Amino acid sequence: MSTIPSPRQKIYADCIYFSPFFQGLALRAAIHEPLITPVQCAYMIESDVQANEERVIDGEQKSEDEHLDVSLRPQRLDDFIGQTDLKRNLHIFLEAAKKREEPIEHVLLHGNPGLGKTTLASIIANELASQIKITSGPALERVGDLAAILSNLQRGDILFIDEIHRLSKSIEEVLYPAMEDYALDLVVGKGPSARTMRLNLERFTVIGATTRLSLLSAPLRDRFGFVHRLQFYSDEEMTDIIARSSHILSLPADQPTCETIAKRARRTPRIANRLLKRVRDYAEVRHDGTLNPLIANEALDHLAVDPLGLDATDRHILTTIQTTFLGGPVGLSTLAAATREETSTLVDIYEPFLLQIGFLKRTPRGRMITEAAEKHLAP
Repeated sequence: MSTIPSPRQKIYADCIYFSPFFQGLALRAAIHEPLITPVQCAYMIESDVQANEERVIDGEQKSEDEHLDVSLRPQRLDDFIGQTDLKRNLHIFLEAAKKREEPIEHVLLHGNPGLGKTTLASIIANELASQIKITSGPALERVGDLAAILSNLQRGDILFIDEIHRLSKSIEEVLYPAMEDYALDLVVGKGPSARTMRLNLERFTVIGATTRLSLLSAPLRDRFGFVHRLQFYSDEEMTDIIARSSHILSLPADQPTCETIAKRARRTPRIANRLLKRVRDYAEVRHDGTLNPLIANEALDHLAVDPLGLDATDRHILTTIQTTFLGGPVGLSTLAAATREETSTLVDIYEPFLLQIGFLKRTPRGRMITEAAEKHLAP
């Protein structure tokens, strides 16, 4: 079978959406299924999308965000927009450490995905002119892995552990004396001849980031001297973030355009930068590359992101509570079954923003939608 689409297969252009992801699905269908009809092609695309669905407004980092996040990430505390209380306390914390010429205490940052925990870790390292080593909880599987990292740290270095709540118990046990006494307790040998050996470490700083503070064990949590929660950003802060990003990317986005994107970015910088990129792509493909509020709204409507940043799944959850359960209250497990979502997915991914904007209430009897949500869902 030829791997080059025939002229007949041009009919699949009708099935291709704007996103390159959908274009790839349609091209794959055209190459490997030469006799498929346009309707069947569209059905295949829809099935693949449902099986591999990725929310454009998901705060979790995607592979496509890595390069964009690095290029747009502020390097200094003064360049970091929002989180005013955190910045004020962090500034005092860092300046005091500089005056004493000693490493800072261990730092724990927690909050929803995409709010800037990794960015702040890099900023702290830059402000202190320190080297930063980056790892994650799932990546530290063996005690030897952690021991190798810790033994190579120099005085003042920073070890950033993302998803620190996913550290195994054995890794935590090694980390306790390392954080508290700056020492590594090792067991040498086996059986009756086994002995313990303490290896002294240079004074370093652990910066932990987590979206699930409750999953951290109390002994580990207590070893952090600076603990702070990152809050959602205001619309004004989101507008400033998008304006800064558009300037770095050399995009001609005026203030109204930035405000339009900001309103749909769920108060999360990572989502804002992702939407800005999608709007830029849409403007270049469907228009002349110029950004304005009309084109931004058109692009975001195309992505099924409504003016408040809700997508189809958010609206489905709210509509289910409104219609099936008459506005609630409804239990979490019942709602999960009705919406075909995992309970953990509802609690960790969907509910935080719906609660933040006042569309959802948690009561002792279950979840309820608010009057504001009912007005938003009204035709």
